[in-house]
Amino acid sequence: MAMGGFGRYLGAALAARFASEGMGMAVVLLALERTGSAAHGAFVLTAWLAPNVLAAPPAGVLAARTRRPRLFYPGALAGFTVAVATLSVLLGRAPTPVVLAVAVLGGTCGPMVTGGLSSLVAGLLPEGPRRERAYGWDASTYNAAAVTAPAVVGLTAAYASAAQAMLALALSGTLAVALAATLPYEDRGAGPSREGPRVGLGAGLAALWRVRELRAVTSATTLAFVGVGALTTTSVLLARGLGSPGGGGVLVTSFAVGALAGSLTLGRMTSVAPGRMACAAMAATGVALAGAAFAASLPLTAVLFALAGVCDGPLLTATLRIRSEFAPPGTRAQVFTLGAGLKVTAASAGAALVGLAAAAPAWTLLLGIAGLQLAGAALHASMAPRGPVRAAARTRGAATGPSAGAPTAPAGPRTPGAP
Repeated sequence: MAMGGFGRYLGAALAARFASEGMGMAVVLLALERTGSAAHGAFVLTAWLAPNVLAAPPAGVLAARTRRPRLFYPGALAGFTVAVATLSVLLGRAPTPVVLAVAVLGGTCGPMVTGGLSSLVAGLLPEGPRRERAYGWDASTYNAAAVTAPAVVGLTAAYASAAQAMLALALSGTLAVALAATLPYEDRGAGPSREGPRVGLGAGLAALWRVRELRAVTSATTLAFVGVGALTTTSVLLARGLGSPGGGGVLVTSFAVGALAGSLTLGRMTSVAPGRMACAAMAATGVALAGAAFAASLPLTAVLFALAGVCDGPLLTATLRIRSEFAPPGTRAQVFTLGAGLKVTAASAGAALVGLAAAAPAWTLLLGIAGLQLAGAALHASMAPRGPVRAAARTRGAATGPSAGAPTAPAGPRTPGAP
């Protein structure tokens, strides 16, 4: 497929993830603007994030089974976008149950913005180094959105209004819908899908458990993301402890910019096995954050946060490569959406935990986050298989054991991207 198609994919992914990354700040700012209560915004944001894990398996099944992917993927993005625009109008004006219901409905589309879109990459580029590098570019869209979305939301809210900031996110979502509609999807109505046989609702979860490579990276990154979810609040507390109450944004931005740089450089190293890259990324991120816990000034802390981001950057690339290579036939969309949903949920849990522990010294909270990264690396090292994995072993892993609705016979054609 031509690189132009992949370029449009990157545009759609960046626009959708820009809208997603901006929601956290925009919802809270809009709640403050209209109700004077940040807690109200926090409740709406929780309703927005909560459906991720529950919605991920059915979203993956629908994505794999749909005969009209050209309608399904833009349709899911359109549902996400309509919810953003609706919340910009209703939040602080309509009854709370109505607002929460809209947030839940929009949140059910969240897995398609993250893992659902990433599952398309394998169908856009042929197997080999180009596809592996493409996952580095895909990972960079998450990091670029994490850098730019909060800044744009903050500036728009400051110079216009929080409602205008949310409308800007809705416009970005609209661009994502338009670009997604132009992608060269596989025509699944013309014959059997390259993804293999139809599988049941539990097939993705079964694959994440049964395939050692998927189990290792999913368990490790979910644990690490409990810490990542706590990083924003901890950054604010840490900056305040260093005598710079407004410096939390500097630390968060430093980490995000570092992560973008890491995904565009280290994340494109296809010569390194993705499992080793994931393990090394978590370990190095933990070491850098541990150093930042003992830094005596905001500038030095920001440098160490940026270094931690550089180390963290390749982690998503490695995770995407592992999901693509080891997802059994027919389960790729489920594996991507469920893996992303678990990480979002873990991050939400981390944000809640650090809220409960906010009275503790900030440096101890940061050490705890660093410890979770190191624990994730150790968990991955203990669970991942030793030595190179042969293609035959991958095929056996894809076809072993009945999952919910999955066939017990050999799985047929291999998943594209799995050697």
